[in-house]
Amino acid sequence: MATYLRRATLKDVPAIMAIIDQAKAFLKENGNPQWQDGHPSATVIKSDIRKGYGWVLVADDQIVATAALQLAGEKNYDDIKDGKWAKPDEPYAIIHRAAVLRDTGKKGVGSALFSNLITVGHLQGVRNFRFDTHQKNIPMQKLGEGLGFVRRGTVYIEDKTDDKHLGFELNLAD
Repeated sequence: MATYLRRATLKDVPAIMAIIDQAKAFLKENGNPQWQDGHPSATVIKSDIRKGYGWVLVADDQIVATAALQLAGEKNYDDIKDGKWAKPDEPYAIIHRAAVLRDTGKKGVGSALFSNLITVGHLQGVRNFRFDTHQKNIPMQKLGEGLGFVRRGTVYIEDKTDDKHLGFELNLAD
């Protein structure tokens, strides 16, 4: 069966939240405080969908991954510590709230999700992509690095448990 990326709809919220809840449990099991403050909530996911940011990866007619692709920068990324963005003055997109269904039986779901999101951004003229993750989220760091993202420094986000996150960036050629 086909694997493809599509925009999320409000009907997808229960499946998306199931994936996010699994991700929250995985993070907690691995001693990572990321997402342990209640976010991302269904309200945030619905907002992403209404703004056109919400995406899902579908495999074998099942949603297996989700993320938000924000085609604009944000204030939290303006001030990076312990490093610098490679292209600080150029437009960029942000990949937020990425999560993969556990035990899908498929390898490479996270890579497929990110690659498809990068393609969507590229088709819209974006050449620079960023994401942040907690320093204890090794799987996300490895995923990004495997796709060519480079750790650029530390960004501070709105998070009640630990606001210090690693900032990653990918710069594509024209």
